[in-house]
Amino acid sequence: MPFTVATWNVNSIRSRLHALLPWLERAAPDVVCLQETKVQDHDFPIDPIEAVGYHAAFRGQKSYNGVAILSKTPIENVRSGFDDDGPADEARLLVGEVNGIPIVNTYVPQGRDPEHEMYAYKLEWFERLRAYYESHFSANEPMLWLGDLNVAPEPIDVHDPKRLMGHVCFNPLVTEALESVKSWGLVDLFRKHVPKPGQYTYYDYRTKDGVANGRGWRVDHILATKPLAAKSINAWIDLEPRLGEKPSDHTPMVVEMRI
Repeated sequence: MPFTVATWNVNSIRSRLHALLPWLERAAPDVVCLQETKVQDHDFPIDPIEAVGYHAAFRGQKSYNGVAILSKTPIENVRSGFDDDGPADEARLLVGEVNGIPIVNTYVPQGRDPEHEMYAYKLEWFERLRAYYESHFSANEPMLWLGDLNVAPEPIDVHDPKRLMGHVCFNPLVTEALESVKSWGLVDLFRKHVPKPGQYTYYDYRTKDGVANGRGWRVDHILATKPLAAKSINAWIDLEPRLGEKPSDHTPMVVEMRI
């Protein structure tokens, strides 16, 4: 049975409903994980989302961060945040099950600057996520990890790797942090199917004609444990929403499986 999953940093869900709702009807993914919803839970726009055929689970806060899972079928066993002894987490981690498959949606801290405390927090966040996976899941069972991970892991994931090397989203330390989580038993589904360069999910608002000129980053990702990765058959980035009116600076990534 075909099963499509997507990830999209919408950069304020209420400001992006004009793009999200038509995209849900056009692309019709079975599951989409959203990041940077930037809305408190009591203000989440549940009614219009349900009106186009989706269930929703969400965890938000005012003006910043926020994650949501939308699914055509009910979302079960929903939980949010880390359950370790580390610092209190922001609205960045949401887990739910769809058709028995655990879905992990994350909005990883960007890091701001290599000297900023948020950069250390970002690296620690990946360590905590690895421990979370070890405690709650099995790499031998199906599981999906989607989200804005704020890491471009390879030179082909940024438009100008020489100039951008050292950025908080593109440097050896963040790549190593991501690889540590992946080594638990996860496969980058996009790279499994699309090895070519020039494939980006983020285009800075400040870059004129960024999409047309290919000046982007691939910082949004869809990964799966090996049993589920083996069932993936295709992956792509949908640029249409980034080219529309008042877009998010990110655009959706989609993976298709047969489960």
